[in-house]
Amino acid sequence: MASTEGLVPITRAYLSSYYDKYPLVPLSDDVSTLSSQIHSFIADLKAHTPLTQAESLVVDEVDQEPPHKIDANMWKNREHIEEIIFLLDRPNWPATLQQQSKSGDVELAPIFDQLKVKFESTLKTLEYFQSKNANSVFNTVMTYMPQDFRGTLIRQQRERSERTKQAEIDALIKSGGSIRDRYALLWKQQMERRRQLAQLGSATGVYKTLVKYLVGVPQVLLDFIRQINDDDGPMEEQRQRYGPPLYSLTKMVLTIRLFLHLMWTRFDDRKMTENELATLEQAVDIYTSEFERFIKFMGEVFANSPFFISADEVGATDSRTDDFKEISIPAGKNHEVVLSVDSINSYIAWDFSLEQSKVKMDVGFSLEYTNSSGEKTLMLPYRRCDSDQGNFCTVLAGTYKLIWDNSYSTFFRKTLHYKVDCIPPVVEPAQE
Repeated sequence: MASTEGLVPITRAYLSSYYDKYPLVPLSDDVSTLSSQIHSFIADLKAHTPLTQAESLVVDEVDQEPPHKIDANMWKNREHIEEIIFLLDRPNWPATLQQQSKSGDVELAPIFDQLKVKFESTLKTLEYFQSKNANSVFNTVMTYMPQDFRGTLIRQQRERSERTKQAEIDALIKSGGSIRDRYALLWKQQMERRRQLAQLGSATGVYKTLVKYLVGVPQVLLDFIRQINDDDGPMEEQRQRYGPPLYSLTKMVLTIRLFLHLMWTRFDDRKMTENELATLEQAVDIYTSEFERFIKFMGEVFANSPFFISADEVGATDSRTDDFKEISIPAGKNHEVVLSVDSINSYIAWDFSLEQSKVKMDVGFSLEYTNSSGEKTLMLPYRRCDSDQGNFCTVLAGTYKLIWDNSYSTFFRKTLHYKVDCIPPVVEPAQE
């Protein structure tokens, strides 16, 4: 477990000075120029044929301001890129374009295929960035967690939660959900992750139990996860510093998507002009190159940004606690810990050891389950040992009893150091 002694969470003032070392080279002027040109093409297409309800939804989104948060914009770019790739997939081309891929002397098929390849490459870059960043944050947080069974359980809970979320996505796709539906669910899941972190940091609701379980985790870490995403928290400095260029790119990719969508639905009656095609090619080149440059830059910023800073820098202090309990088990006696489990898929975990003297000591250890009718089942076979660390996932609600047995000893009392808890499953929010 990495030490947090003398450390406090990063502050907005600290990030301001930190970001001074990472100035972002401004976006190419072509971003605004080409976006304006495509806007004019969109106006012509709207005048040619009235908008459908689906088209109106995309037009309304173009007219709105992009999301304020950096990660929300990343997800929006990813959504619009996927929508563009869908449009550029040959089976989704207009019928006349599939039958005749020429506009004058220009061969259209290779051009649209190449545009699709560029967007697919950018999508892979973005997906890798998001995955790497999420894993980096989680792994960094885990270095400050107690390096015992609790860390293992947190990882298991995260893996189970992510499997559940992926199952939701798979079910939506199988039922015919659109790209828009899928990304609405992805963002909802992202907000749920953030809500869980905030609740863990402030110890509300079901997370009171988790915080109880996490006694021994540095308070500085709980403070960090509680306030890191506040509207006026440290990340607001990042939004103000790097948000504007990202907002421009979000608007640009949405504009490209809308132009293609309107062009496709009107292609049979109104062929694409050479000027529109050339502008589209330039816009795709500029967007994909500038967006990938932005992603690479933000990756470098994130990779070097600390979570905590010295308390000396802000005049604060921090403390740590140890949550191991100690009990002396007399000769001929037992020590028991009783846990009431209300939910299946909870984890029961333990970590214990005996204080040793010149004589090698051991203690009997077992775990039994009692249901509502009073019937008992041995869940963990009795064995004698001097220490153990483990956990298991419950499949039944009821009472679980951990038993340390020293009844076989005639003379020696045993000093037991232990910690035990029951970790409830991370409950996904109920659907309305």
